[in-house]
Amino acid sequence: MLIKIAVINGPNLNLLGEREKGFYGCFTYDELTTDILNFAKNNNIEVSVFQSNIEGEIINEIHRLRKWADGIVINAAGYTHTSVAIRDALIAFGKPVVEVHISNVYKRENFRHKSYISDIAEGVIAGLGKYSYIYAIDFLNNLLKK
Repeated sequence: MLIKIAVINGPNLNLLGEREKGFYGCFTYDELTTDILNFAKNNNIEVSVFQSNIEGEIINEIHRLRKWADGIVINAAGYTHTSVAIRDALIAFGKPVVEVHISNVYKRENFRHKSYISDIAEGVIAGLGKYSYIYAIDFLNNLLKK
């Protein structure tokens, strides 16, 4: 069975490599996407990658994924700390979700320590750069194979 995992990225992640390199590193969004797709291909996982700066578009994508994906890896970025609507969409998705962050949110401002997603996720991976995504996809793949 081919596992289908969606990767969703929220606001400002399209600017990777250009902003706050101390937190996010020097890799670009295109490099991140390439690494995700290569890992998936090498591990026989079907992956889709989506990014939007608009909350409603992220919610619409989660709704669409109810019919396609077996699980979601989500970096909701700033919406992690503010969006009840994305949380509700993930609950409606009804399948495993892993929350990821490129930076270690616990080494940052206090408002970043609160997530509206963590308590409904299978797990949270933060602070491991682009490997946060790779480990989350690998985890979901193994979880979904069981």
